[in-house]
Amino acid sequence: MTVKTNRVIVIGTSAGGLEALESLIAKLPVDIPAAIFIVQHMAPENTGQALLQLLKNATSLPCKMAENDDIFQTGNIYIAPPDNHLLVKKKNLLVTKGARENRYRPGIDPLFRSAAVTHHSSVIGVLLTGMLDDGTAGLIAIEKCGGVTVVQDPQDAAYPQMPQSAIANVNVDHVVPVGEMGLLLGKLARENPGKSRPVPKEIKIEAEIAERVLSDVRQVNYLGKQVPYNCPNCGGVLWQMEGAAPPRYRCHTGHSFSVPALLVSQTEKIEETLWVCLRMLEERKNLLNGMPGPKHTSVVDRIKEAQMHIESIREILVSPES
Repeated sequence: MTVKTNRVIVIGTSAGGLEALESLIAKLPVDIPAAIFIVQHMAPENTGQALLQLLKNATSLPCKMAENDDIFQTGNIYIAPPDNHLLVKKKNLLVTKGARENRYRPGIDPLFRSAAVTHHSSVIGVLLTGMLDDGTAGLIAIEKCGGVTVVQDPQDAAYPQMPQSAIANVNVDHVVPVGEMGLLLGKLARENPGKSRPVPKEIKIEAEIAERVLSDVRQVNYLGKQVPYNCPNCGGVLWQMEGAAPPRYRCHTGHSFSVPALLVSQTEKIEETLWVCLRMLEERKNLLNGMPGPKHTSVVDRIKEAQMHIESIREILVSPES
């Protein structure tokens, strides 16, 4: 007979996550009284089958790729599908495209936030190895709603940046090596949840944005103030979240960035723009060279000018320091 879960465990990881998840899941008690949800950053073209098979080989707990409107059950493991956010409701799951958060879909923050809003103090949030800082804002949401926070010891992580960011910005309840996490989660899952706290309005709004895909200006105006930066994903204006520590940014279509994620996205957009400029300048030079008849001085000068810009842009693109 299926037992209704009282505890929800949400796990987020990125670089180095396959090995960490295998180690963690292998040591989970087979009778753990919680439903478990996992976000592993992966490329959109990834099928997720390698992760699914890895976990199935590591545990006898049922594992599956989450599907929209699944009714989740105690003792089951649900994996966020590639290129989709996984959101947890009271009894069912939402699998949605949504806007990328911190450059990723699936994102860790949307999963953690959705669980915190709907399950409050019954949530146990777990953050493992990874680069940059996805998951920090989600752990903050779990903490504010009365849940328990667990972070992999940075010295034990293949990529310590995500755990380090969480420890620096969240009053983390447990910092342990991944090899000790399975038994710890089994113990925490059997403990009665602490007292739930009222869900802060800004966390509730962000959870609604992830569910509805599109937000509106009124909502993001409540969350913060406009800043003179544009969203690298859609080109819209960004709002800096009021009181967010560490600082975070949102656009009105739902994209969300921490400062490190925004800097990386800007760098990617700059590189993309430079490649477009290089192509257009090459085409301009070739068009000028292909003009019939003798080359007038003005045409020769324009060819030289185009070549000068081509060399400058190419130097930027090939430089290791760029």
